[in-house]
Parts: sequence; C-alpha cells; structure tokens
Amino acid sequence: MSGSQPHAVVRRADPADAAALARLLDAFNREFGEPSPGVAVLARRLSTMLAGPAAVALVVGDPAVGVALLSFRATVWWDGPTALLEELYVVPQRRNGGLGGALLEAAEAAARDRGAELLEINVDGEDADAQRFYERHGYVSGNPGQSEPQFYYSRELGRQPSGPEARH
Repeated sequence: MSGSQPHAVVRRADPADAAALARLLDAFNREFGEPSPGVAVLARRLSTMLAGPAAVALVVGDPAVGVALLSFRATVWWDGPTALLEELYVVPQRRNGGLGGALLEAAEAAARDRGAELLEINVDGEDADAQRFYERHGYVSGNPGQSEPQFYYSRELGRQPSGPEARH
C-alpha cells in the first residue's frame, strides 16, 4: 500500500459502528464550518445505509480515527456501478501518517469488489489540501484526456409545499 503505514488496519464497518462513524462525520463538518444534522441523526442514517447494499463504510483505528464512506449507483456509462467517495476523514491529530491513503486504497478496493469501474470524489474548490491529496493518489479534476474543467452542481430539493400554497 503506497503511502500507507503497515499498521494502518482498515476494516469494513457495519451498522454497529454507526455511532462512532457519526461522531467522526459530525466532527468533520464542524471542523470545516459545515452544517451537520448532529450525531444522533447521522447515526440513524448510517445504521440504515450500512444495512443495505448502496453504501460501504470503512474505518481505521480502534477507537476509530478515520472513515471513508462510499455510495454506489447504476449508470449507463459503465457495466458496473459508479462509486462516489462521499466522505474521507481522519482526525486532525492523526493526519499525515498514511491513514488517509490507507482508507483511500481500501475504498478503491471496495469499489472494485462491487464491480465499479469509476470512483468519483467531490472536493470543495478552496480545499487545496484535499485537492493535493487526491492528485497525489492519481485522481484528476475532469475527464481524462480532456482539458475542460468539470463542475459540480447541486440543489437542495426539500419538501414541496402542499395545499393552497402549492397552487400559486
């Protein structure tokens, strides 16, 4: 495992790990000033996700000090699913020791095991550290062989109004 520590044991998480993973993901968002629904909500969601086939979580450390969360979706462009690395986080005091690289390698292996031919990662534009990390591990910002940049767009859909206000 290039760039990873020999003692960096990464294992697949299961629904019983949901609370520990929720604490890590909540800390991740708070560290970067992003909103979080809180540990209890994240734990409930993770427990449900990890019990089904659409997500895989990987954890490093005992107690957990890092997490990688993958989701999978069908696509017409590949025979297998496309994997999305939704989150990769290592607590600040354990960074720069190869744990992130070990989690990324394990995420790639988990994606391959599920038949994925593509692993996507969304990185905030101002997060230069994350950009360097993924580029160092062979990821490119855009489609290989094309010079145009790629952009990520999103829109929160929320609940649509019902009743009289929905008709206006």
